[in-house]
Amino acid sequence: MSPASTATALHDLPPSEPGRKAAKASRPFELSGSFTFEDHRFAYTEFGSGPNVVVLTHGIMLTRRMHAPLARKLARGGYRVVTLDLLGHGESDRPTESWRYSMPAFAEQTVALLDHLEVDKAVIGGTSLGANVSLEVAVAAPERVLGMVVEMPVLDNAIVAGLLTFAPLLLAARFVPLSVQTVALAARLVPHGNQWVDVVTDTLEQQPAAMAALLHGVLFGRIAPPKSTRRQITTPTLVIGHQGDPIHPFGDADTLALDMPNAEFLQARSPVELRVDPKRLTDAIAEFLDRSYDET
Repeated sequence: MSPASTATALHDLPPSEPGRKAAKASRPFELSGSFTFEDHRFAYTEFGSGPNVVVLTHGIMLTRRMHAPLARKLARGGYRVVTLDLLGHGESDRPTESWRYSMPAFAEQTVALLDHLEVDKAVIGGTSLGANVSLEVAVAAPERVLGMVVEMPVLDNAIVAGLLTFAPLLLAARFVPLSVQTVALAARLVPHGNQWVDVVTDTLEQQPAAMAALLHGVLFGRIAPPKSTRRQITTPTLVIGHQGDPIHPFGDADTLALDMPNAEFLQARSPVELRVDPKRLTDAIAEFLDRSYDET
Protein backbone atom coordinates (compact mmCIF):
# COMPACT_ATOMS: atom_id res chain seq x y z
CA MET A 1 0.00 0.00 0.00
CA SER A 2 1.28 3.46 -0.82
CA PRO A 3 0.33 5.66 2.16
CA ALA A 4 -1.14 9.10 1.56
CA SER A 5 0.54 11.90 3.47
CA THR A 6 0.45 15.53 4.50
CA ALA A 7 3.15 17.63 6.15
CA THR A 8 3.40 21.04 7.78
CA ALA A 9 6.66 22.78 8.70
CA LEU A 10 6.81 24.03 12.29
CA HIS A 11 10.38 25.27 12.46
CA ASP A 12 12.35 25.33 9.21
CA LEU A 13 15.92 26.24 10.01
CA PRO A 14 18.02 23.76 8.03
CA PRO A 15 21.78 23.60 8.57
CA SER A 16 23.90 25.58 6.15
CA GLU A 17 25.95 22.50 5.20
CA PRO A 18 25.31 18.76 5.36
CA GLY A 19 26.45 16.48 8.16
CA ARG A 20 26.23 16.24 11.92
CA LYS A 21 28.47 19.23 12.62
CA ALA A 22 26.19 21.53 10.66
CA ALA A 23 23.13 20.17 12.47
CA LYS A 24 24.74 20.93 15.81
CA ALA A 25 25.29 24.55 14.78
CA SER A 26 21.63 25.46 14.31
CA ARG A 27 18.25 24.65 15.72
CA PRO A 28 16.89 21.60 13.86
CA PHE A 29 13.66 22.08 12.00
CA GLU A 30 10.47 20.34 13.10
CA LEU A 31 7.99 18.95 10.61
CA SER A 32 4.52 17.68 11.48
CA GLY A 33 3.06 15.12 9.10
CA SER A 34 0.63 12.27 8.67
CA PHE A 35 0.17 9.14 6.59
CA THR A 36 -2.51 6.53 6.01
CA PHE A 37 -2.06 2.87 6.80
CA GLU A 38 -4.84 0.26 6.71
CA ASP A 39 -7.41 3.03 6.27
CA HIS A 40 -6.34 4.90 9.40
CA ARG A 41 -4.52 8.20 9.74
CA PHE A 42 -1.31 8.37 11.76
CA ALA A 43 0.38 11.56 12.97
CA TYR A 44 4.10 12.04 13.44
CA THR A 45 6.71 14.75 13.91
CA GLU A 46 10.18 14.88 12.38
CA PHE A 47 13.03 16.65 14.16
CA GLY A 48 16.14 17.43 12.14
CA SER A 49 17.26 15.81 8.91
CA GLY A 50 19.84 13.48 7.46
CA PRO A 51 20.33 9.80 6.68
CA ASN A 52 20.61 8.59 10.29
CA VAL A 53 17.06 8.01 11.49
CA VAL A 54 15.66 7.30 14.96
CA VAL A 55 11.97 6.46 15.54
CA LEU A 56 10.52 6.93 19.04
CA THR A 57 7.16 5.64 20.29
CA HIS A 58 5.36 6.58 23.50
CA GLY A 59 3.84 4.93 26.55
CA ILE A 60 0.26 3.73 26.77
CA MET A 61 -2.32 6.57 26.64
CA LEU A 62 0.51 9.07 26.17
CA THR A 63 1.41 10.81 22.91
CA ARG A 64 4.41 11.55 20.75
CA ARG A 65 4.77 14.86 22.58
CA MET A 66 6.45 13.03 25.50
CA HIS A 67 9.56 12.43 23.39
CA ALA A 68 9.90 15.97 21.99
CA PRO A 69 12.70 17.10 24.38
CA LEU A 70 14.80 13.99 23.69
CA ALA A 71 14.09 14.23 19.96
CA ARG A 72 15.28 17.85 19.85
CA LYS A 73 18.51 17.02 21.67
CA LEU A 74 19.28 14.07 19.40
CA ALA A 75 18.41 16.14 16.32
CA ARG A 76 20.89 18.79 17.43
CA GLY A 77 23.45 15.98 17.41
CA GLY A 78 22.77 15.35 13.72
CA TYR A 79 20.02 12.72 13.81
CA ARG A 80 16.68 12.74 12.04
CA VAL A 81 14.30 11.80 14.85
CA VAL A 82 10.69 10.86 14.19
CA THR A 83 8.07 10.58 16.94
CA LEU A 84 4.89 8.65 16.13
CA ASP A 85 1.39 8.62 17.60
CA LEU A 86 0.36 4.97 17.53
CA LEU A 87 -3.24 4.00 16.80
CA GLY A 88 -5.57 5.21 19.55
CA HIS A 89 -3.18 7.90 20.74
CA GLY A 90 -2.65 11.61 20.22
CA GLU A 91 -3.62 12.90 16.79
CA SER A 92 -3.79 9.47 15.18
CA ASP A 93 -7.14 7.80 14.55
CA ARG A 94 -8.92 6.19 17.50
CA PRO A 95 -11.11 3.30 16.33
CA THR A 96 -13.41 1.64 18.85
CA GLU A 97 -12.76 -2.04 17.98
CA SER A 98 -10.45 -3.69 20.51
CA TRP A 99 -9.06 -6.17 17.98
CA ARG A 100 -7.28 -3.33 16.20
CA TYR A 101 -4.99 -2.75 19.21
CA SER A 102 -2.04 -5.02 19.94
CA MET A 103 1.73 -4.86 20.22
CA PRO A 104 2.24 -6.64 16.87
CA ALA A 105 -0.22 -4.20 15.25
CA PHE A 106 1.67 -1.23 16.72
CA ALA A 107 4.87 -2.73 15.30
CA GLU A 108 3.27 -2.91 11.85
CA GLN A 109 2.35 0.77 12.15
CA THR A 110 5.95 1.63 13.01
CA VAL A 111 7.23 -0.25 9.95
CA ALA A 112 4.56 1.52 7.87
CA LEU A 113 6.03 4.83 9.05
CA LEU A 114 9.46 3.73 7.78
CA ASP A 115 7.87 2.81 4.45
CA HIS A 116 6.13 6.18 4.27
CA LEU A 117 9.40 8.00 4.99
CA GLU A 118 11.25 5.72 2.54
CA VAL A 119 13.70 4.72 5.25
CA ASP A 120 15.30 1.31 4.84
CA LYS A 121 16.75 1.03 8.35
CA ALA A 122 16.49 3.00 11.58
CA VAL A 123 17.15 2.82 15.27
CA ILE A 124 13.79 2.08 16.91
CA GLY A 125 13.13 3.18 20.48
CA GLY A 126 10.37 3.75 22.94
CA THR A 127 9.20 3.94 26.52
CA SER A 128 6.98 1.40 28.31
CA LEU A 129 4.46 0.37 25.64
CA GLY A 130 6.83 1.91 23.10
CA ALA A 131 9.67 -0.24 24.42
CA ASN A 132 7.62 -3.38 23.81
CA VAL A 133 6.64 -2.12 20.36
CA SER A 134 10.34 -1.77 19.54
CA LEU A 135 10.88 -5.43 20.47
CA GLU A 136 7.99 -6.47 18.23
CA VAL A 137 9.46 -4.48 15.32
CA ALA A 138 12.76 -6.33 15.80
CA VAL A 139 10.87 -9.64 15.66
CA ALA A 140 8.65 -8.79 12.70
CA ALA A 141 11.14 -6.86 10.55
CA PRO A 142 14.71 -7.34 11.86
CA GLU A 143 16.15 -6.19 8.55
CA ARG A 144 14.66 -2.72 9.18
CA VAL A 145 16.13 -2.27 12.68
CA LEU A 146 19.69 -1.03 13.07
CA GLY A 147 19.48 -0.79 16.86
CA MET A 148 16.99 -0.32 19.69
CA VAL A 149 16.67 1.98 22.68
CA VAL A 150 14.28 0.23 25.08
CA GLU A 151 13.28 2.27 28.14
CA MET A 152 11.15 0.70 30.88
CA PRO A 153 10.04 -2.51 29.11
CA VAL A 154 6.95 -4.28 30.45
CA LEU A 155 7.41 -8.04 30.81
CA ASP A 156 6.21 -10.82 33.13
CA ASN A 157 7.00 -9.08 36.43
CA ALA A 158 4.72 -6.17 35.58
CA ILE A 159 1.54 -8.04 34.64
CA VAL A 160 -0.21 -7.89 38.03
CA ALA A 161 0.66 -4.22 38.65
CA GLY A 162 -0.42 -3.36 35.12
CA LEU A 163 -3.81 -5.02 35.57
CA LEU A 164 -4.36 -3.31 38.91
CA THR A 165 -3.51 0.06 37.37
CA PHE A 166 -5.32 -0.10 34.04
CA ALA A 167 -8.26 -2.46 34.65
CA PRO A 168 -10.15 0.23 36.65
CA LEU A 169 -9.61 2.65 33.76
CA LEU A 170 -10.99 0.05 31.35
CA LEU A 171 -14.04 -0.48 33.54
CA ALA A 172 -14.61 3.27 33.87
CA ALA A 173 -14.37 3.76 30.11
CA ARG A 174 -16.78 0.87 29.45
CA PHE A 175 -19.37 1.43 32.15
CA VAL A 176 -18.96 5.02 33.38
CA PRO A 177 -18.03 6.87 30.16
CA LEU A 178 -19.24 10.17 31.61
CA SER A 179 -16.34 10.09 34.08
CA VAL A 180 -13.82 9.87 31.24
CA GLN A 181 -15.61 12.60 29.28
CA THR A 182 -15.63 14.89 32.33
CA VAL A 183 -11.89 14.47 32.88
CA ALA A 184 -11.24 15.09 29.17
CA LEU A 185 -13.33 18.27 29.26
CA ALA A 186 -11.44 19.53 32.31
CA ALA A 187 -8.11 18.77 30.59
CA ARG A 188 -9.11 20.86 27.58
CA LEU A 189 -9.60 23.87 29.84
CA VAL A 190 -5.99 23.76 31.10
CA PRO A 191 -3.78 26.37 29.35
CA HIS A 192 -1.19 24.82 27.04
CA GLY A 193 2.42 25.85 26.54
CA ASN A 194 4.37 23.90 29.16
CA GLN A 195 5.93 20.65 27.90
CA TRP A 196 4.87 18.40 30.76
CA VAL A 197 1.54 20.07 31.43
CA ASP A 198 0.76 19.42 27.78
CA VAL A 199 1.85 15.77 28.10
CA VAL A 200 -0.49 15.28 31.08
CA THR A 201 -3.45 16.99 29.43
CA ASP A 202 -2.85 14.99 26.24
CA THR A 203 -3.11 11.82 28.34
CA LEU A 204 -6.31 12.95 30.04
CA GLU A 205 -8.07 13.91 26.81
CA GLN A 206 -9.51 10.45 26.13
CA GLN A 207 -12.52 9.22 24.18
CA PRO A 208 -14.28 6.54 26.31
CA ALA A 209 -15.05 3.96 23.61
CA ALA A 210 -11.62 4.24 21.99
CA MET A 211 -9.86 4.21 25.36
CA ALA A 212 -11.73 1.06 26.40
CA ALA A 213 -10.87 -0.65 23.11
CA LEU A 214 -7.20 0.31 23.44
CA LEU A 215 -6.88 -0.96 27.02
CA HIS A 216 -8.83 -4.14 26.25
CA GLY A 217 -6.67 -4.93 23.24
CA VAL A 218 -3.37 -4.27 25.02
CA LEU A 219 -4.14 -5.83 28.42
CA PHE A 220 -5.56 -9.05 27.02
CA GLY A 221 -3.22 -9.46 24.07
CA ARG A 222 0.44 -10.32 23.67
CA ILE A 223 2.36 -7.98 25.96
CA ALA A 224 5.84 -8.76 24.63
CA PRO A 225 7.73 -11.40 22.65
CA PRO A 226 8.24 -14.53 24.81
CA LYS A 227 11.64 -15.26 26.32
CA SER A 228 12.44 -17.88 23.66
CA THR A 229 11.89 -15.26 20.97
CA ARG A 230 13.74 -12.51 22.83
CA ARG A 231 16.82 -14.73 23.00
CA GLN A 232 16.90 -14.77 19.21
CA ILE A 233 16.85 -10.97 18.81
CA THR A 234 20.40 -10.09 17.81
CA THR A 235 19.79 -6.37 17.21
CA PRO A 236 22.16 -4.17 19.28
CA THR A 237 20.02 -2.80 22.10
CA LEU A 238 20.35 -0.28 24.91
CA VAL A 239 17.97 -1.28 27.73
CA ILE A 240 17.17 1.39 30.33
CA GLY A 241 15.54 0.39 33.61
CA HIS A 242 15.11 1.65 37.16
CA GLN A 243 13.97 0.57 40.59
CA GLY A 244 10.90 1.49 42.60
CA ASP A 245 8.24 1.26 39.88
CA PRO A 246 5.94 -1.80 39.96
CA ILE A 247 4.58 -1.18 36.46
CA HIS A 248 8.12 -1.09 35.03
CA PRO A 249 10.04 -3.29 37.49
CA PHE A 250 13.81 -3.36 37.49
CA GLY A 251 13.69 -7.12 37.04
CA ASP A 252 11.97 -6.85 33.67
CA ALA A 253 14.61 -4.52 32.22
CA ASP A 254 17.49 -6.47 33.74
CA THR A 255 16.07 -9.78 32.52
CA LEU A 256 15.53 -8.42 29.02
CA ALA A 257 19.14 -7.26 28.81
CA LEU A 258 20.28 -10.75 29.87
CA ASP A 259 17.93 -12.47 27.41
CA MET A 260 19.18 -10.62 24.34
CA PRO A 261 22.68 -11.51 23.15
CA ASN A 262 23.64 -8.00 21.98
CA ALA A 263 21.97 -5.92 24.69
CA GLU A 264 23.56 -3.62 27.24
CA PHE A 265 21.89 -2.37 30.40
CA LEU A 266 21.81 1.17 31.77
CA GLN A 267 20.23 1.86 35.15
CA ALA A 268 18.30 5.09 35.53
CA ARG A 269 18.24 6.80 38.92
CA SER A 270 14.45 7.12 38.82
CA PRO A 271 11.49 6.63 36.46
CA VAL A 272 11.62 10.31 35.51
CA GLU A 273 15.36 10.89 35.16
CA LEU A 274 15.17 11.11 31.36
CA ARG A 275 12.45 13.76 31.73
CA VAL A 276 13.63 15.96 34.62
CA ASP A 277 17.43 15.49 34.64
CA PRO A 278 18.13 14.06 31.19
CA LYS A 279 21.78 14.82 30.49
CA ARG A 280 23.35 11.55 31.68
CA LEU A 281 20.85 9.28 29.94
CA THR A 282 20.66 11.46 26.82
CA ASP A 283 24.45 11.36 26.48
CA ALA A 284 24.37 7.57 26.82
CA ILE A 285 21.63 7.27 24.20
CA ALA A 286 23.53 9.56 21.81
CA GLU A 287 26.70 7.53 22.30
CA PHE A 288 24.78 4.32 21.57
CA LEU A 289 23.33 5.86 18.41
CA ASP A 290 26.79 6.97 17.27
CA ARG A 291 28.10 3.43 17.71
CA SER A 292 25.09 1.94 15.94
CA TYR A 293 25.56 4.10 12.88
CA ASP A 294 29.38 4.01 12.90
CA GLU A 295 29.19 0.21 12.54
CA THR A 296 27.11 0.40 9.35
